[in-house]
Amino acid sequence: MKNKFTIDIDNSINSGQVFLWKKIKKNWYGIDGQNILKISQGGKIESIQNTKTDFFRKNDDIQKIIKSISKDKTVKKAIRQYEGLRLFNQDPFQCMISFIISSNSNIQKIKNSLEKISKKFGTKLVVQNEEFYLFPRPEKIARASIDEIKICGVGYRAPFIKEAAKMVTSKKINFEYLKNSDYNETKRNLRLIPGVGNKVADCIMLFSLNKLDAFPLDTWMIKILEKYYSNEFHIETKTITEKQYEILHKKIVDYFGQYCGYAQQFLFKMERENYEKKWL
Repeated sequence: MKNKFTIDIDNSINSGQVFLWKKIKKNWYGIDGQNILKISQGGKIESIQNTKTDFFRKNDDIQKIIKSISKDKTVKKAIRQYEGLRLFNQDPFQCMISFIISSNSNIQKIKNSLEKISKKFGTKLVVQNEEFYLFPRPEKIARASIDEIKICGVGYRAPFIKEAAKMVTSKKINFEYLKNSDYNETKRNLRLIPGVGNKVADCIMLFSLNKLDAFPLDTWMIKILEKYYSNEFHIETKTITEKQYEILHKKIVDYFGQYCGYAQQFLFKMERENYEKKWL
């Protein structure tokens, strides 16, 4: 087992958590809100703007987490194959918009739409002769028209994106409050945002609001649970209702424990790789 600071950068970035990242030579560069982050091949992370960041969630006791979620041969296999896979601690607003866009989409389309949003509404910076666009602040998107947002390739999600930005700007959605709230209270608040259902809320909570008990259930994860965990969870349909989602989430937490979000990430990564699906 690798120690808690050993992170597999390539596999962690290419696991469906983040989208605005690109590899230049041997280094990864990514947009995280108002930050440009650089990750070297050796795993050193730095903010181009010299901003303090805990993108790697260094306080997670990974040894304890791995032990806690290692409930069966399937998840143990996923952990062995992708041992250095880690969850990131993202900018909440960027994460929110990313996963609102993710509904009924794929990774390449999400990436393209986010790049267009950043280019249209964000601040341009040049780093080592490379152009980067910071993710726009919520107030900038809140002031934009629906049509301006729509031309970024987000389709029917444009009004959702604008309303989400308005709610963050007005503090109806307060990320600091949500980071310190429990799972149910956080989800209740996020579900007030148009375009945020159970799965999108769980993604936002897991990847940016410190809710390691969030377990996003998209079509991939439903298939994974059907394939490997039919005896544990008894899923009988390809789509699940909101009530079924809540019941299933409780069963998942009971089974995998309070760090079930990590189990989800390992299982998701393994199954996507089994099908050789494209990442960034």
